[in-house]
Amino acid sequence: MKSKDVILFSTADWDTPYWTNKQHTAVHLAKMGYRVLYVETVGIRPPKLSSGRDMTRIFKRLWRSFRGPSKARENVWVLSPLTVPFFHGSAFISMLNTWLLKAFLNVSLLILRFNFPLIWTYHPYMLDAIKGIQYSKIAYHCVDDLSAIPGVDIESFRTSERKLLEAVDVVFTTSEKLTQHCKQYSHSVHFMPNVVDYEHFVNARDVQMLPEDIACIPSPRIGYVGVLSNFKVDFKLVYEVAGRRPDWHWVFIGEEREGQKDEMIQQLKALPNVHFLGRKSYEVLPKYMAGLDVATLPTLINDYTSSMFPMKLFEYLASGVRVVSTPLQLGGVEYLDVKVASDTDSFCTCLLQQIKKGKIGIQESRSQVGANTWKARIDKMMNLLSVNVGPMY
Repeated sequence: MKSKDVILFSTADWDTPYWTNKQHTAVHLAKMGYRVLYVETVGIRPPKLSSGRDMTRIFKRLWRSFRGPSKARENVWVLSPLTVPFFHGSAFISMLNTWLLKAFLNVSLLILRFNFPLIWTYHPYMLDAIKGIQYSKIAYHCVDDLSAIPGVDIESFRTSERKLLEAVDVVFTTSEKLTQHCKQYSHSVHFMPNVVDYEHFVNARDVQMLPEDIACIPSPRIGYVGVLSNFKVDFKLVYEVAGRRPDWHWVFIGEEREGQKDEMIQQLKALPNVHFLGRKSYEVLPKYMAGLDVATLPTLINDYTSSMFPMKLFEYLASGVRVVSTPLQLGGVEYLDVKVASDTDSFCTCLLQQIKKGKIGIQESRSQVGANTWKARIDKMMNLLSVNVGPMY
């Protein structure tokens, strides 16, 4: 890997409220000395014209697209390519979007003077756009089953993904289900669960004074941090547990997304022992983690979540908070002290067990997190890229 340039094709905009693998990967590659062109999402699903959030994103994209690559931080530039967000199954729209993405990309590479870059992608809608670019290798970081997201053109996505898998040099997956899927078409697939910015979340142990909005909530506090999505969170389970144990106080840190709202949230808000604190910035999350007695992953089990490895798992553990989860496929981490429950009774039992244990000690936390940190993971990925030589597109 002689080149120090990376083009990263993301499925999320840079400034989205919730950072995921994409932004963290870009930042840590930049810390290693790589120059990263972060290409914002080209639109995996069509926007809803009735959605204020979607329309706002469209207008922001129109403005951003013509300013070219903008520097977001040291060694990271963000490109907002203008593409048609509708009719992804249309051959004409697909051809037009490829041409647009290719044009924006080539101009950016000239401006930034990128040379022989590594291609790092989270989606398959970029393969034709990199034709003609002299690049070193392609890595596909498969972190979700995007075809299971509501509104995605499944046939178009699967066809494009298969072409990508057959062309890439290395595939990184975050769940066993994704691993088995990708192995059907790629010779070099590596299972690597999501990781944590340990140095950031370990700060939860040093918090002397909790934020006022969580400090006023009685203990024990049971927490959930993340998007309040109707196809990800089992709010009915939470409602039943909260009703069963009114002496336990639930704390939700996050917000609802337009089009993903659940009517159960209004019923939860009516309970005196359930508290919604809204979204908190990434910088202050450790302070809120410090206020939790137990953290939860009350995840609905469906086609999307069965391929998901929540980033927040190791964030909870790094913060010293024990975890109770529904039966997610967390393959390869059986050593973690995570209690798994599938119904109201078992969830209550597991929560009680974790509450009695108390916080995780610093040594135990370090042992559980182990090498599952961003620095260690990116180092391992780049080493694999340096030794794996696959087909060139």
